[in-house]
Amino acid sequence: MRDIKRKELEKYINELKWIKKTIIDDSGKFVSVSTQDFELNNGRIIRREQILKNKNDGSAVIIIPEVNDEYLVTIEPRVFTKKRIAVSFPAGYIEAGEKMEDSAIRELREETGYTSDSLVHLDSFYQDEGISAAYNHVFLANNCIKKYDQHLDKDEVVRYMSFTYDELLELEREGFISGANCKLALLRLRDYKERR
Repeated sequence: MRDIKRKELEKYINELKWIKKTIIDDSGKFVSVSTQDFELNNGRIIRREQILKNKNDGSAVIIIPEVNDEYLVTIEPRVFTKKRIAVSFPAGYIEAGEKMEDSAIRELREETGYTSDSLVHLDSFYQDEGISAAYNHVFLANNCIKKYDQHLDKDEVVRYMSFTYDELLELEREGFISGANCKLALLRLRDYKERR
């Protein structure tokens, strides 16, 4: 990876990594749990708990933005990783009644200010079907253009950088990219590039 890119990434990580957390209220204003009984065909009843996000199933989009033969990644502190920071692709929840493509364009614009008129759907998958109905969708956003300022939520802090494909692989090998959603998106990008 280019030294200048590594230094910029490390600068963002040091700037955004959280240093202290305080539990204010764990009553679940955004995340809640629904307890449900399932009656099986054989008559057995089993109980499960389902995680809900903002009273929805938590389905989301993951966007791989392509800008001049490089790809944007985000650096964000709203995570619970051991490193206290996430290096990943732009992503966000699908709002009620929203099409997944519209969600991808909205999240890309909000988190980076970029937009694209060329989305390629690479994959869809359940995030954790044992406790969630979240169905995530991976998109490649080709030919992205910076048209807007970031439009972040009140408690959202996002920096972004661009990397070549080889640098993305290096970020993953070195543990900077460590989230399952991002790793799977990166695999689907590799598959897509190999088919072309």
